Amino acid sequence: MPQVMTPEEAAALVRPVDVVGIPLGPGHPGAFLHALGGRTDWEDLLVTGALLTDFYEVFGRPNVRFLSGFYGPLERLMRDQGGAIEFVPADFRRFAPALERIHPRVMATAASPPDVDGWCSLSLHAGATIGAIGMAADDPERTLVVEVSPRYPRTFGIGEHHHRIHVDRIDVLIETEREPFVIAEAVPTPEERTIAASVASFITEGSTIQTGIGGIPSTVAALLAEGSAGDFGIHSEMFTTGLMKLHQAGKVANQKGIYDGLSVTTFAAGTRELYDWLDGNEEVGFLPVHLVNSPELISKNRKMMSINGALAVDLAGQAVADTLAGSQFSGIGGHEDFVAASGLELEDRSLICLRSSTVVDGKRLSRISGRFPAGTIITTPRHQLDVVITEFGVAELRGRTVRERARALAAISHPEFRDQLLADAEVWPPA
Repeated sequence: MPQVMTPEEAAALVRPVDVVGIPLGPGHPGAFLHALGGRTDWEDLLVTGALLTDFYEVFGRPNVRFLSGFYGPLERLMRDQGGAIEFVPADFRRFAPALERIHPRVMATAASPPDVDGWCSLSLHAGATIGAIGMAADDPERTLVVEVSPRYPRTFGIGEHHHRIHVDRIDVLIETEREPFVIAEAVPTPEERTIAASVASFITEGSTIQTGIGGIPSTVAALLAEGSAGDFGIHSEMFTTGLMKLHQAGKVANQKGIYDGLSVTTFAAGTRELYDWLDGNEEVGFLPVHLVNSPELISKNRKMMSINGALAVDLAGQAVADTLAGSQFSGIGGHEDFVAASGLELEDRSLICLRSSTVVDGKRLSRISGRFPAGTIITTPRHQLDVVITEFGVAELRGRTVRERARALAAISHPEFRDQLLADAEVWPPA
């Protein structure tokens, strides 16, 4: 049986020189991380995880470093204030072997409280840490800390992937009333509404859907919930409030050819309503990310429709989705995996969405470039892009020549830059 401790008692078990592993944001053991911030005796504490969802004082302490596989606003703030944070370039599937290499002595995760049989659901996050959690549980030289709260929903795995851990395998159990991180529904801009309408036109009866968070995905879900098409399946790295609303509208049948009857995901994040709906809901199955984000497995779904964003695209069709002006903005996540999957089956499509321009310091800049500057960090290579959508239209790239692709992309750019980009496209590829 585990030792039941307060967050402070658990934090005291971490050595001044130590390595701690935590999951992606929704799986963070928040009370434990806050308790670590109450200590000032760190000599060399390394924490590895991704997507911070709260201000944790520990990351401002001397001799504490954070390795992140995915930046959010708090990581960017830490970096800009000179914090000891570094980005680890890896897509979500590669988090697991990277974590195994780092070999944290302490693994810590959030979970729902034990049920009558002693099982703690891993709740909102399966991701890439399930293997490391199991290894920490089985290794007497390592410590597994599980922070439980009744505010975390009890969710389920699929088949042999149980998405839970028994209390008998836990070293330290922290009991809290902590709320999971809540993401409010984004209010879409007019441009995002226009893009969402173009996206929705691709999603026909029986499509399987992958989407993320933000104004465009939320609007797409609303349009589909109100539309005539249905019989949808869901296979998505992230399960969102919008995907819940498709379920509630009776639009999800999940007869998609693999994991039939279940919406498949590896983590969930959204509103409190979403978490309440997920609690005890066996319509959604959580699987490790190496399965959910496998292009070969993704492509087995019927009529797979992948909806993702980008920050910039050039006329070659290269996409930048995780850096901004050379600085880390987010992370790779499952971007390339879901985009790549669309090329394995003719009926599958990958839709990359972005506004055609942005305004910085009062100056409008095009998000579609003739050619990226030297040194630009590419997230997804040109040969994997299928469809690019802006508020000015749709560019279908699959099977087109390099010049045809350049023309199609230039045609959906902002009017202020379109003539120059169309001229650039005519002499593409550049000498």
